[in-house]
Amino acid sequence: MSFRVLVIPEDPTYNGYILKPIVERMLAELGKPKADVVVLPDPRLTGYDQTVRAIRGDLIDRYRHFQLWLFVPDADRAKGLARLESEVAEQGVHLFCCAAVPEVEAWLLAGHRDKLPLPWGDVRQHRRLKEDIFEPFLAQFGDSRSPGGGRERLVCETLSNYRGLLSVCPELDDLHKRLQTFLSQST
Repeated sequence: MSFRVLVIPEDPTYNGYILKPIVERMLAELGKPKADVVVLPDPRLTGYDQTVRAIRGDLIDRYRHFQLWLFVPDADRAKGLARLESEVAEQGVHLFCCAAVPEVEAWLLAGHRDKLPLPWGDVRQHRRLKEDIFEPFLAQFGDSRSPGGGRERLVCETLSNYRGLLSVCPELDDLHKRLQTFLSQST
């Protein structure tokens, strides 16, 4: 039986193109190269509060069959994640939360630091990362004709240096370590 992982983003429309390849690569690095990674297909949630309500509510019955859930909100909105993990665990679901600093789009940009207009430390602290840095980057280096505007191709380029990604995004490195521990205890 395949290891099934449900990825729950705040914005499944675009973030899924970034998150799915990252999670697949992380699991492959941890010995699960054939893991079935699914970005939450239904309901189409938008925003942090709606997503948290769904995690606490309707999603438990609908997606309990996944061995692991990953909730990946943008860090600027994330709060109470440890409590959320505990609440869901009480209902028999393994949930790991990983707040992307400052937003999920930074993980894609991490592999393209040499093309960015700001030093990496400034990118990680930017209050309008998506609007001021990511969207111009995507317009220049993405592909507006492809699904996701080229996000999937660009994140795959980032993943060509997976260890480098973990080294500049400590929250991803922490998630990698948590998953490593979880998987070693599950087998």
